[in-house]
Amino acid sequence: MAKMTYIKAITNGLDQVLQDDPKTLIFGEDVGKNGGVFRTTEGLQDKYGEDRVFDTPLAESGILGMSIGLALTGWRPIPEIQFMGFTMEAVDSIGGQMSRNRFRFSGDVSMPITIRTPFGGGTHTAELHGDSLENLFVGIPGLRVVTPANPYDAKGMVISAVENNDPVLFMENLKLYRSMKDEVPDGHYTVPLDKANVVREGSDITVVAYSAEVNEALKVADKLEKENISVEVIDLRSLSPIDDETIFASIDKTHKVVIAQEAQKMAGAGAKVAADIAENDIMSLDAPIGRVAAPDSIFPFAMAENYWLPNADDIEAKVREILNY
Repeated sequence: MAKMTYIKAITNGLDQVLQDDPKTLIFGEDVGKNGGVFRTTEGLQDKYGEDRVFDTPLAESGILGMSIGLALTGWRPIPEIQFMGFTMEAVDSIGGQMSRNRFRFSGDVSMPITIRTPFGGGTHTAELHGDSLENLFVGIPGLRVVTPANPYDAKGMVISAVENNDPVLFMENLKLYRSMKDEVPDGHYTVPLDKANVVREGSDITVVAYSAEVNEALKVADKLEKENISVEVIDLRSLSPIDDETIFASIDKTHKVVIAQEAQKMAGAGAKVAADIAENDIMSLDAPIGRVAAPDSIFPFAMAENYWLPNADDIEAKVREILNY
């Protein structure tokens, strides 16, 4: 075990899959000698060579188009899209091609593609660099969408993603990259791509969150514990598919729920969780479903993003509202 930052845990996981499987390839803009814009792939080209870790032209549609061809011929590509906003240039490759190929070929063809991409606000990036665009992708059948919230999960989930035979959109939160450390095991281990995690047990109310909002929810749980309010915090980890079983089990115990996400409120993963609860577990609730999300507006410029992003204060206010209903 070693203490690692979130970003180093991902690097360690990528190192592990490159070591374990000679059919794995990492490629994207500046991922080779430079190690990527955030140095996530730092040192991997020196270790595994330019045939396994290499730079591409600045062309996201080409990066993901090549990934499909490589997957069809037996490789396990790990393309990096430098910022999630840049996936807009390659949506057809994701939603129109790789996500459909197993269906098109009656399961005879796999698409073991892991698309790594940074996202999320709080670091004052330029336009299209911090947007949380998962709302665009969670509704695509055949595509897994996952986002770890801590270093342990970051390493285990990137290994699971690469070893999985489905295309995976692997979302890495920019704010978490160097802001947190955790104990991370050496060597190979995996974290499921379809299982939520109860990161803190409680009895009075459930908060369902993902990525950086998990840590905001934990701040709220720590604060309210001093008032003898017990908050259970669930980290979704996977946005597609959603692990309803874990959520329902928590609600059956607490009877109240708040769902928190950084992305805009409209048509997001939180809306899916709320709908599943309403359809399948509504009789367990003693109060309305609470939701915390960003406004349904364009991600603001850097000077205003701290006012726009949901934070612990927003979650606390909603938790108190639902508790007092």
